[in-house]
Amino acid sequence: MSRKSGSSSKNPIKIEVPKPPTRIKVISIGAGGTGKSCLIKRYCEERFVSKYIATIGVDYGVKPVNVDGQDVRVNFWDLSGHGEFFEVRNEFYKDAQGILLVFDVSNRASFEECDTWLTEASKYGADTSKAPCILCGNKTDKRRQVEETEGAQYAQNRGMKYFETSAASGECVEDMFNDMFSMVLQHINR
Repeated sequence: MSRKSGSSSKNPIKIEVPKPPTRIKVISIGAGGTGKSCLIKRYCEERFVSKYIATIGVDYGVKPVNVDGQDVRVNFWDLSGHGEFFEVRNEFYKDAQGILLVFDVSNRASFEECDTWLTEASKYGADTSKAPCILCGNKTDKRRQVEETEGAQYAQNRGMKYFETSAASGECVEDMFNDMFSMVLQHINR
């Protein structure tokens, strides 16, 4: 009995391995009480916490998002704005790919501290000349001490985008974060 030997051509099975999501590190900086944590909570959880609870040192969170068709995991590092936590927060500036600098439009002192925050971030490892940075005037639902034109001019003079938001109402919060993530991805995909 003879066996036929022949070559059989089988089509190899292609298994599509999904590309892992891109991870980005975004830090929020600014004076205490400006609403940094509330902005992140509003964006991530779509809710507002009206009771003020100061961030102790650093708060961390992860949010999966889709940016321009790309899966992204945003690592939020929410740095406390209170001076007593300086020694803790200065360790978290390194490798920031996006910087959210927040001030309270109803508190002029928080606006006047913005240069101090940028200097600290730069000194401790955030590349403020390269990492996309957004200036956010938060608490637009309150009585103003800082006009929109002042915030916009400050941002323009430093090459930043400017947004005004209300964590309480959610006004412009999603737009601001989506813009931030797009800028970060454009920067890292160059």
